[in-house]
Amino acid sequence: MITLIFFCIIGFLLLYYGAEWLVKGSSSLARSLGVTPVVIGLTVVAFGTSTPEFVVSLISSIKGNSMIAVGNVIGSNIFNISFILGISALFRPLTSSRSVVKRDIPIMLGVSLFILLLSLDSRLGRLEGATLFAGIVLYTYFNYYMAKKESRQGQGNFTGQLESEKEEIGYIRSRSRQIVLILAGLVGVIAGAQIVVDSAVKIMEVLGVSEKFIGLTIVACGTSLPELATSVVAAIRKEMDISIGNLVGSNVFNILSVLGAASLIRPIPIPGGFIESGMIIDYMVMIFTSFLPWLFMRKGFTVNRGDGLLLVIIYFGYLAYLIIQAL
Repeated sequence: MITLIFFCIIGFLLLYYGAEWLVKGSSSLARSLGVTPVVIGLTVVAFGTSTPEFVVSLISSIKGNSMIAVGNVIGSNIFNISFILGISALFRPLTSSRSVVKRDIPIMLGVSLFILLLSLDSRLGRLEGATLFAGIVLYTYFNYYMAKKESRQGQGNFTGQLESEKEEIGYIRSRSRQIVLILAGLVGVIAGAQIVVDSAVKIMEVLGVSEKFIGLTIVACGTSLPELATSVVAAIRKEMDISIGNLVGSNVFNILSVLGAASLIRPIPIPGGFIESGMIIDYMVMIFTSFLPWLFMRKGFTVNRGDGLLLVIIYFGYLAYLIIQAL
């Protein structure tokens, strides 16, 4: 068991650093090729931070571990908002822009409700996958349009956030180093995902728990490491828009791109039925935690320390529920 946990940790580290190398190398290459900062932020950075979830869910789906694939995304989204946003707010109250409350969080809520409707038949087929993936294309274009509009109007909230994220990543001038980082990042993410999925399945067999439990807990928390690191550091540095925006954007990307691409490549069944397996409860927890930031910020656009503590308590309450269900 200790060996399995060790390999799982190694897999998560490969995922974390692989994603970091991939984003750094890809963003530097794009910048050297003359791609605008806004496009880099909306594509390379946004997709890059969701790479761990994407590759783990894809490999899980291909190997037939569909509940790990779905549980990874749903669990990551719950972890992102309830635990990461909560912990970030405990470090420092998070104040965000009006657009996050009026536009970005409602989009996250809408996407969460949409995936609930698509999952009611206990299966995400290729048609659903194509619909979700079309959604991520539209979402990316919408963000690009809004960033350009804000830039022209001199608001710059979203554009400034993208610039800050890009600058935080750093720029590498050497073309050869860019290519090496991209290749190393791809190898790290793919190898890490393979190790995580294989270790998770073996841990599941040893403990006698379900795929759903492993996907919603161990795998989901591990693949959210990039979001955890980015959001906590951003909160400490008072870059609050980055902290909240990173998590909201990540949740939208997880559903649209991760589940979209995974089910497009191979349909994802929900064994035992969506309602019968209890997965509907996990979806409802995800929707509830997605609603809470809007509730907290609808007037003062701030998630204070009390709100953060409540979010963390909710996460540990949900974790306790999963453990009791697994026993």
